[in-house]
Amino acid sequence: MKNKWFVSLILSIVLFMMHAQNNKDLPYYEIPEAPENFSGGTVLSRMVDGLGFRYYWATEGLRSEDLVFRPSEEARTTEETIDHILSLSSVILNSALNKVNEGNDFKNLTFEEKRKLTLHNLKKASDIFRESENLDDFKIVFKGKSGLNTYPLWNQINGPIADAIWHCGQVVSFRRTSGNPFNGKASVFLGKLRE
Repeated sequence: MKNKWFVSLILSIVLFMMHAQNNKDLPYYEIPEAPENFSGGTVLSRMVDGLGFRYYWATEGLRSEDLVFRPSEEARTTEETIDHILSLSSVILNSALNKVNEGNDFKNLTFEEKRKLTLHNLKKASDIFRESENLDDFKIVFKGKSGLNTYPLWNQINGPIADAIWHCGQVVSFRRTSGNPFNGKASVFLGKLRE
């Protein structure tokens, strides 16, 4: 009986460590080192990095009961909010790649796949913006029934980036209300876990 308990304990520890390592391998466990120089591209990149860090910790350790939580009948569930953030991350990345936004279908993805895709979208966009010298090239373009609608980069800041940060706060609030609070060691000021 003791052997079964010991094996179970060891297996649990190994699985926990594997889960922790896999999550550490995702972007934004910590915010990357700050660039040495300020430019439009490095500032925009850092804004996206701040969003990525917030999203990482807002969604880390969410349970199935957290994902279906909604504070009222009119509100989105936590998972629907995560879907919206994923869509916003696609708009941010498409702008960095100079691609047209034509809509996305993420219905068949698991929560883990959505989380991973969101974090990777943000990291790719941040890397592109950081290396950019001319931000005038980055427009937001939507394809609609009446054709293409193009918006300047300014709309990226007050639109998808700010909106996604806003929704990360909602996820944190929702998870707290559903009994699974945000990791208090995650310092959004420092961009890393406090010891």
